Amino acid sequence: MSLRIDKIREILSQQGLDAFYVTHIPNIRYLCGFSGSSAFLIITKDKNYFFTDFRYKEQSNAQVKDCEIIVNFSPAVEIKNVINNNGFKNIAFESTHLTVHQLDQMKESFPGVTFTAVPEKIEKLTMIKTPEEIAKIQKACDITDKVFTKLLEIIKPGMKENEVSAQISFLHKMYGAEKDSFDPIVASGWRGALPHGMASDKVIESGEMVTLDFGCIYDGFCSDMTRTISVGKPGDEMRKIYDVVLESQVRAVNAAREGINTKALDNISRDYINEQGYEGKFGHGLGHGLGIEVHEMPSVSQRMDIDVPANVVFTIEPGIYIEGLGGVRIEDDILTKSGGCHVFNSSPKELIII
Repeated sequence: MSLRIDKIREILSQQGLDAFYVTHIPNIRYLCGFSGSSAFLIITKDKNYFFTDFRYKEQSNAQVKDCEIIVNFSPAVEIKNVINNNGFKNIAFESTHLTVHQLDQMKESFPGVTFTAVPEKIEKLTMIKTPEEIAKIQKACDITDKVFTKLLEIIKPGMKENEVSAQISFLHKMYGAEKDSFDPIVASGWRGALPHGMASDKVIESGEMVTLDFGCIYDGFCSDMTRTISVGKPGDEMRKIYDVVLESQVRAVNAAREGINTKALDNISRDYINEQGYEGKFGHGLGHGLGIEVHEMPSVSQRMDIDVPANVVFTIEPGIYIEGLGGVRIEDDILTKSGGCHVFNSSPKELIII
């Protein structure tokens, strides 16, 4: 943990800041190890202060590293004491996470302090994964793969989407996960055209494609996988769509590596889909970073134009969505390496008909 905090201290030194006020819980976990739901962190050039309430007294004592732990019914009181007692004049804050109201409250409480926005500074650190973090992501993916294998034995015509979703959540925990990394997406038939079609009470019918997008958290790190299967023989158009999406996904996976440009990688998949006659039917980015949060930097899309370094984990998940007919999405989690990438998921991608 100390190496991570040292990098924050480098930011303080470079920008002439007295302290970094951290409010985003996933970033707090990354910096000091706390896995609870309520905490604040102040990092200074020579000391770190961790604030929480009585509910997390024992947990913070067991988990938090390299910080003075301060427990109070009202952490805001202790935060004010630390800022006033240290005479901070310029404090960095996470402008992508602190609300305008919260910032206004801080400015009102500390009229002599300048609050400096430092957007995504911590996220740029979390983007590059350590071997330990990579191992945890692999374990999360292994669990999700195991759940998918079991789902193939469970899903059948007449089953409701929300019954499948319930099985996903149950199996994740049975196989060792903390919980789902997001609410599972189960979208069958025409609902497959909804990229984020949360499970409903719709009954899965024979001949329909079913998109299954789900992931879990293992020791704080996420998995996120999508497979589209067919319950019974699919129609010709949906089969064609599946083959196009699969080819576009494989092309992107094969191109992913250290130094790949996010926009260029998105284009590899998107251009193929467009060439096959489905322009405008792939309406989201190719992928997103993955780690403590299920959506992290980088955005692998037309919205971000960066060259990705080594040891970055992100998803590759193209899709085609046809209103009134259905949709297909295929997603893997990958790790950038020199000359290629490591694919965390082992679940088959060729069309499975059950």
